[in-house]
Amino acid sequence: MWVDPADDPREDASAVVDERTLLLEYLRTQRLTLRMKCADLDADDLAARSVPPSTMSLLGLVRHMAEVERSWSRRVMAGEDAPRRYASDDDRDGDWNGALADDAVVDEAFAAWQEEQEFTDRFVASVHDLGISRETGGGQRTSLREVLLHLIEEYARHNGHADLIRERVDGRVGQ
Repeated sequence: MWVDPADDPREDASAVVDERTLLLEYLRTQRLTLRMKCADLDADDLAARSVPPSTMSLLGLVRHMAEVERSWSRRVMAGEDAPRRYASDDDRDGDWNGALADDAVVDEAFAAWQEEQEFTDRFVASVHDLGISRETGGGQRTSLREVLLHLIEEYARHNGHADLIRERVDGRVGQ
């Protein structure tokens, strides 16, 4: 097992009393799962690709999730004119392609990911109703509730990838 169940930082005995708390708790545990899958690895291991020719790596997942949170929280929900961190018109997969085995790249990625998580959390805390919605293009609207569910789903899907990548890197498997 990855950690002793009694010491698992994802376990929280607090009572969940409302929808906002429930969604944020699920989001917190999914974020923490990805962080745990990246723990104690150096830049080479974090940048190791899953299975060639895939560009997926643990570092790429961190960069990708920073980009995902930035897009949904800043651009869509907050309406900010926030440029993409990694992707560009020339390299739509910049989050993956730029995940290089370099300590500076690793440090920047984790700092960016933390910054975007903090923005998401502040934004959610500032909004009275999770039902607020924003235009997402083509006349479609998305509520903050849907965005939170999407973030949880996105992390959960990629945490499955992270589990397999980590096992490939050093054989470590976990719950």
